[in-house]
Amino acid sequence: MTGPALVLDSLQRRMRALHSLYDDALATMDIDQVNHFEREGVVPIAFSIFHIVNMMDASFFLMTGTPPIWDDEWEATVLPAIADHGKHRSVAEMVHQRIGGYEAFGDYMRAVFDRTEAWLAALDASELNRVVIGRPLPEQIASTYSARVAGPQGITLLDAAECWIYQHGLRHMGEIELARGLVGLGGMTS
Repeated sequence: MTGPALVLDSLQRRMRALHSLYDDALATMDIDQVNHFEREGVVPIAFSIFHIVNMMDASFFLMTGTPPIWDDEWEATVLPAIADHGKHRSVAEMVHQRIGGYEAFGDYMRAVFDRTEAWLAALDASELNRVVIGRPLPEQIASTYSARVAGPQGITLLDAAECWIYQHGLRHMGEIELARGLVGLGGMTS
């Protein structure tokens, strides 16, 4: 296996591994730990976990044209205190994020992960070079990490999957692992 096929295989395996970390995190925390408020300026686990899953769901549209899964029905069962991923909100606002329907959130998370993994499993490796956001990058994207990664043509599908889902997911898993210590839980990896 070489070239794009090797890259896609690696991305598929890394995405499954990332999703398994979130599955393990959810299975080893309870709603009180997830919603724990440490102090002003420190977002609860509820923010990190809802934010990343909801962003993965929203990013899927930009990568595939498929609408997000999140809708009024999910909102009515997940019961987030703030029904927004919070990307354009302040920390002062998002310290108030809580999840009311923990089991429903787990179902939503798994639906987002399953859709992503199924898409990657069926993806033709030649699609990885497809530009999903060309230059000049829109203002909302121009200040992001993915803009720093983008090549001269713009953000490719590989850039988007790596930055918006995989790397972004690892960033928030780091926050979750740190916050787990604040609620008396250990880290999940060494």
